[in-house]
Amino acid sequence: MSETALLKAVELEPSRPARAAVIWLHGLGADGHDFEPIVPALGLDPALGVRFVFPHAPAIAVSINNGFVMPAWYDIRDLDLRQRHDELGVRRSAAAIERLIEREQQRGIPSSRIVLAGFSQGGAIALFAGVRHAQRLAGLVGLSSYVVLADTLAAEAHPSNRDVPILMCHGTRDPMVGYSRGKASMEALRAAGFQVDWHEYSMQHEVVMEEIQLVGEFLGAVLGAGA
Repeated sequence: MSETALLKAVELEPSRPARAAVIWLHGLGADGHDFEPIVPALGLDPALGVRFVFPHAPAIAVSINNGFVMPAWYDIRDLDLRQRHDELGVRRSAAAIERLIEREQQRGIPSSRIVLAGFSQGGAIALFAGVRHAQRLAGLVGLSSYVVLADTLAAEAHPSNRDVPILMCHGTRDPMVGYSRGKASMEALRAAGFQVDWHEYSMQHEVVMEEIQLVGEFLGAVLGAGA
């Protein structure tokens, strides 16, 4: 991925002119098609005019998978997610998401009607980019996810998104991103002054219908305001 290239993405247009956008990032090893099927289950009012953008992460070598090349937002060198992450990769992907936000603005969607969402590693980038974005976003969603580069959060969080609505959901039986890690990330955001709506489910590293419905309610609430 070049420093200026726009990520390729799966895009789902609403039945009427788009007036809002959700940029949804997949997890490690998946692609933009991964969460495409859940859109109808969200139960969004067609009047909101929500465009869904599901970008494909670049293919890179992933250390914990023996250097196997796969779609990833950044390298993971250790299963202990408390270790410092691949900062260059994190910032490169966050910059790529910024370019997608800019593209939505060019298509007539203001930042205030854009939500960043993601699952697992994708959620980590959505949260990272969202709290640092220079213009107010509509909301952030992190599913089975965590905070990366937490030591830079206080210094880099942008005032424009200090009160952005954040939804985080996590499985109490998650073997990939442990429940304790997800909850600690939520607490880190709250400690930095962010308002986080936290929900936990008896599930593993996955999504369940109750959670999808909650995400739909969250999107309806943050995108319905000022519609």
